[in-house]
Amino acid sequence: MMNGQKVTSQEQWFQQRRPELKALFQHYMYGRFPAPVPVQGVLTYTDPHFFDGKATLKLVTLKLEVAGAPETHLLMVVPNHRTGPAPVFLGMNFNGNHTVVADSHVPLPTSWMPGSGPLVANNRALEAGRGTQVHVWELEQSVERGYAVATFYCGDVEPDTTNAVGGVRETILQPKSSDEWGTIAAWAWGMQRAVDYLVTDSGIDKNHIAVVGHSRLGKAAMLAGAFDDRVAMVIPLQAGCGGTAPSRGTVGESVERINTAFPHWFCGEFKKFNTQPDLLPFDQNCLIALCAPRPVLLAAAVEDTWANPVGAFDMLKSADTVYRFLGADGLSTQSMPDTNKLIDSNLGFFIRPGKHSMTKLDWQYFLDFADKQWGKPRTE
Repeated sequence: MMNGQKVTSQEQWFQQRRPELKALFQHYMYGRFPAPVPVQGVLTYTDPHFFDGKATLKLVTLKLEVAGAPETHLLMVVPNHRTGPAPVFLGMNFNGNHTVVADSHVPLPTSWMPGSGPLVANNRALEAGRGTQVHVWELEQSVERGYAVATFYCGDVEPDTTNAVGGVRETILQPKSSDEWGTIAAWAWGMQRAVDYLVTDSGIDKNHIAVVGHSRLGKAAMLAGAFDDRVAMVIPLQAGCGGTAPSRGTVGESVERINTAFPHWFCGEFKKFNTQPDLLPFDQNCLIALCAPRPVLLAAAVEDTWANPVGAFDMLKSADTVYRFLGADGLSTQSMPDTNKLIDSNLGFFIRPGKHSMTKLDWQYFLDFADKQWGKPRTE
């Protein structure tokens, strides 16, 4: 505890230390979450013959019951040949739902879009981007193994830019302070609102919802899962500083660098630790520990030293203490695994060849990990 008292019981962890850690992360790093607001899901399109009949494609608009709040457009693929509701991976995408599948029924996002060139013009998505991220998400692979996938464009919740206009931070106002929520917290909060809808969908197994994300969206997935017990599995891929790598790390991105390059991601208090991260009253091992006893899989790439794979593995080793304290399995080894070897214990890890990206191989490991932790989905 912050007062120096040692946690001596599971009840004390859940009733005192865990709430204390949540408050510390919000004040010093991510900013304060607003209270949840009611969400209405409106089905706008369905195709029961997607992927040659393997899946049903659903487009659902999530509407927050707050005046002027942005709408989130959820794309879902749900396996058809299953027995009972399907377990689901929920994650945000970087470039819009139209990039994840090539189907012309998926509309282009109208939200602000970063970049320029053949896929984006005047910060708006172009038709040329359709289907360009199919091999990043590999939706058909998940469907074939009995898992549903739900995704939405992160910019529907909050644009990834300083002084963003039209996002949830502008429409769900909080008192001005140094611990106002940043973009990472807004994205995590938006993922939790998507969970609000998923637990009502009869085709989805509400007890087996995994959140997944790559890079900055992995930071948001880690935060969303740590703060929402309805999330049954957390898979941040190459989430780096501010996600799964230690703030005190000396490899890759630093607190000062991330706050300078992306000042909107975290709250103002976090910037006070730019040159003194050792003064933070926590590190990312504590964020992983907030998920206990639920499974967490960290994923890395050999060439992606910027995300500090060794530091992330160290965070798992430290969080293992809390998992064991709570009577749960933790990390099955204290040594970094060989390349392309999945550690599929309750706290899991793998590192593959390659660079900072999300690939078909990553999804294969995600699915293998879910099979081990949840059991393979039952299919017809």
